[in-house]
Amino acid sequence: MVKTMKIKAVLAGLAIIPLSFLAPAGNAQAGLVATQWFFGNWDCFIDGRPAKMQWRVVDDPQTQCDGNVCSSTSGVKVVGRFSDNGGAWVPLAQRYVRGNDFGIRYQGREQDNWFLRYDSRVRTANGWTTWRGNRYPLQCRKV
Repeated sequence: MVKTMKIKAVLAGLAIIPLSFLAPAGNAQAGLVATQWFFGNWDCFIDGRPAKMQWRVVDDPQTQCDGNVCSSTSGVKVVGRFSDNGGAWVPLAQRYVRGNDFGIRYQGREQDNWFLRYDSRVRTANGWTTWRGNRYPLQCRKV
């Protein structure tokens, strides 16, 4: 009887060992993602006004639960932001990248689509923004 109780105590102790201790944990890390030409910091002009744009890859862990059972995954995502003439940073989203062409979704109060075309020889990108149906020039230089 005493021996059975000791075995049950050992088994109960093993039951509380986290599964992550028993299984190797593989995490995606933002620093290991292949780079794109638009990643990093940019000095821009939007319709002649100075502006700044940034694109980063960040860790994006996700946890989902179904009752008492939860699972976690690790991943990464691309995030962008834009500051017009020293104003507040506004989120940007990547719509598409086709070679040196870059479609951007401005995610401010009045959302719209932007476009940039990169010239790797001079590390600049030229294109346009839209606001209320009108296009405005956008020129950016990689910092």
